[in-house]
Amino acid sequence: MAGYIEDRWLKKRPNKATGKRERTTQWGKGLRYRVKGIPGVRDRSFGTSEDAKNWLAIATADHKRGEFHDPRDGSILLADYIEQEWWPNQSYEPSTAAPMRSRIWNHVIPLLGSFTLNDIDAAALRSFKSGLLSRVDDSTAETVWIHLSTVLTAAVEDKRLLKHPMKVHRSVKRPKRQEKKAKAWSRATVDAVRKGLQERYRIAVDLGVGLGLRQGEAFGLDERDVDYVRGVVHVRRQLRWDVRGRPYFCLPKGGKTRTVLLPPNLGLRIREHLRRFPAVECTLPWRNPEPPQTKVEARQRKPVMVRLVLSTSQGNRILPTTWNDCSWRPALLSAGVVRITGEKTTQQKGGQVRRHPILERSRHDMFHVLRHTYASVQLEAGESVVSLSQWLGHASPAITLEHYAHFMPGAGRRGLAAIDIWLAA
Repeated sequence: MAGYIEDRWLKKRPNKATGKRERTTQWGKGLRYRVKGIPGVRDRSFGTSEDAKNWLAIATADHKRGEFHDPRDGSILLADYIEQEWWPNQSYEPSTAAPMRSRIWNHVIPLLGSFTLNDIDAAALRSFKSGLLSRVDDSTAETVWIHLSTVLTAAVEDKRLLKHPMKVHRSVKRPKRQEKKAKAWSRATVDAVRKGLQERYRIAVDLGVGLGLRQGEAFGLDERDVDYVRGVVHVRRQLRWDVRGRPYFCLPKGGKTRTVLLPPNLGLRIREHLRRFPAVECTLPWRNPEPPQTKVEARQRKPVMVRLVLSTSQGNRILPTTWNDCSWRPALLSAGVVRITGEKTTQQKGGQVRRHPILERSRHDMFHVLRHTYASVQLEAGESVVSLSQWLGHASPAITLEHYAHFMPGAGRRGLAAIDIWLAA
């Protein structure tokens, strides 16, 4: 039998002597009618036989269609579901896991963690969105919203929710980041910032402008990645650090390697740099700095040796946070890109007080602006968007256009002129 209703208060068979069903020890205790016997479905009790019959019919039909959902499974708090069931089973690489965990624990759990999965309705989502936008900017809010959507999708797949709340309550729109045009530097600014860096770090600017490398890709570049004969550079890895300050190598963003054309003059600069500052051998784990627990993980995380083009004066790999604060931002100051906004003091040994300037923080003037500058130069020269997309490692040319269409001042005009000539002929 696919399912049946049990009366908990009366025995199943009548007394032979009286012909009546006698009371059980559960008489008057709890809900009287229990639905049982549906494969894979927990028993459920009801106060009336009518409620039990209705639920049995619905549950049986849903079970046959593979759409059964027990509301009791959604009574778990969102925070408990994330911490106990969802997050422990994620396998994101550190470069993705660390910021994702930070956003969820800092924003999703404080704002929505006290709600059960069943209670996440339109009102809860509106409240979450409002609270989120009061804490972070719109771009971060959009990312956090996507993280929450990922968690709720898993809850549906785990059969803790029947339907995804964000898809049911379509009136609550996800936060959207304001469209901000990518910023590119002029040649004068690039040269001024380059001049403000220590000599051993100036090649980093050349790699950013000349190849469109991200910072981690530049810091993880191997001298053997540069093919002077074929005139290309192979972008095979990036140098990353996890939240515990442990370095490792991994694939470039999106897991995509790529090959970029090498400008001849950049090749000369790289040769000269390596003559003055020879490459430094660096061996680090691949993909994840955590010690492997299985043979598969040991293969996946097997350390690789890289002859780093960029290294510190002590012959070490570069720590981005230190490099940004001690080399990059002072160079921005010397070039007039940022200004001093204040001063802080530190107590030195012997009681001496040392004063340190506080520099303006500008996200748009960090290393990534060199990548934007590379794209702007390529597009203003009329280079193909398809080619540029491949050199930048974008998933599609559409992404390249979305980011850099404003760097194409002649877009449309060449086609307009061609059509005009055609019509004149």
